Amino acid sequence: MAGAVAGAAAAGAAAAIANAIKASGAIVEVEPEVFVTILAREKDSRPLVVMAQGGVIKTHYRYLAACRGFVFYTKSADPLSLPGYVDVITARKIWTPD
Repeated sequence: MAGAVAGAAAAGAAAAIANAIKASGAIVEVEPEVFVTILAREKDSRPLVVMAQGGVIKTHYRYLAACRGFVFYTKSADPLSLPGYVDVITARKIWTPD
């Protein structure tokens, strides 16, 4: 009986992850330098960036930005120097499916 419950819980977790991926669309992970370059290409549209600081032992910074139907994501050990035309929203946490 316990095995069936554990199996059902694992199946439920897998379904939740699959639904999260479907809801979020394609997330493209890029290096921080590429992320800033993508933002520069969108200068006229005032790109919106979501940023969150995290880490337990070592601080890191995560960034998301939508561009041309894709969501671009990067992670950096140091805060990125973003251009003034970028609107930044600070989030409590950014979670991406691995």
